[in-house]
Amino acid sequence: MNNIFIIIPTYNEGPMIGTVVKAAHKHGTVVVVDDGSTDDSGEQARSAGAVVLRHVINRGQGAALQTGTDYALAHGAEVVVHFDADGQMEAGDIARAVELLKKEGVEVVLGSRFLHLANEIPLTKKLIHRAARLFNRTLTGMRLSDVHCGFRALRAHAAAQVRIHHDRMAHATEIEEQIGHLELSYKELPITVHYTEYSQGKAMSFTRHAWQVIKDLIIGKAV
Repeated sequence: MNNIFIIIPTYNEGPMIGTVVKAAHKHGTVVVVDDGSTDDSGEQARSAGAVVLRHVINRGQGAALQTGTDYALAHGAEVVVHFDADGQMEAGDIARAVELLKKEGVEVVLGSRFLHLANEIPLTKKLIHRAARLFNRTLTGMRLSDVHCGFRALRAHAAAQVRIHHDRMAHATEIEEQIGHLELSYKELPITVHYTEYSQGKAMSFTRHAWQVIKDLIIGKAV
């Protein structure tokens, strides 16, 4: 598994994206999907060594991940890794995910923030996430410790089968639903996250995030 493509969706992450790309670049080919940014995110990512794809308008993280995954598969990826642009994640977990794919022979590795006991996760996230796990289990049938983590690694044939139709944040549940439906083998991997003032300031409030996911899943595809 030497041909690893790391897909990073970004929207107005100019202050952070260069640092994230440089760290991830040590572990594979970095593809940044600039999802209609109005700042210099694309230029910063390209200068840091990423292949940059661009959406003319802001479509959402799900759409950006599918664009990047399509590119990776078309260019011979053996493993496709989804990774966030806001600096919360540790690039070193990419190598750990690829190693777990090899060691366990599974088709998908799903990152879990909640399995890593050293992570200082805000209490509000922990509380709301309990309800999210139950909701997700009802929809997907999967018993996961973390249902909306942006970190995952997929073997190429698994990435080709999982198609993201929800453009925005419901894509995470959609991916898990398809993993269950397709009976793809998977393992959860404890990952490190850093909740910084910057990343918290960029993030949608967790309550708003949850309601947006429910709206997209119940009412239909986000527009």
